[in-house]
Amino acid sequence: MRIVFIQTGGTIDKDYPRPINGYAFEITGSAVKRILQKANPNFDFEIVSIVKKDSLDITEEDRNKIYETCQKTKNNKIIITHGTDTMIVTAKKLAAIKNKAIILTGAIKPEKFSDSDASFNVGTAIGAINVLSEGVYIAMNGRIYPWNSVRRNSKTGQFVEK
Repeated sequence: MRIVFIQTGGTIDKDYPRPINGYAFEITGSAVKRILQKANPNFDFEIVSIVKKDSLDITEEDRNKIYETCQKTKNNKIIITHGTDTMIVTAKKLAAIKNKAIILTGAIKPEKFSDSDASFNVGTAIGAINVLSEGVYIAMNGRIYPWNSVRRNSKTGQFVEK
């Protein structure tokens, strides 16, 4: 099995990279790369970085790049790390892609934080991609949702069924 991981940024990849005067987050290297280095996975993978933006800053042009990358890859198993604020918008754009399982996941706290949900969400996505048929899904908070059956609860920040 081979999984293509696509990095688009979001909280999962955020870091405080500067030791002084570094109050703002910056999107740095791939959180998935760090997670997989710790996990010792028993599958082949590739990590592709498309954009490194907060999801509120992702443009339609960025979504087109994500779409084209998913469409062009020969792999039929794709996991996209994405900011949680607009991952459903990106999922909707990807819904036209056929014959591939695509899962978007992210984190409420950066992967670099010890109490982050990043590894849990990426692990959930990896487990699910092994058994899901084609379609676009969201993997958050220990659940897998078809992209069009999920919403984000504005009070808790969790993803829940519509």
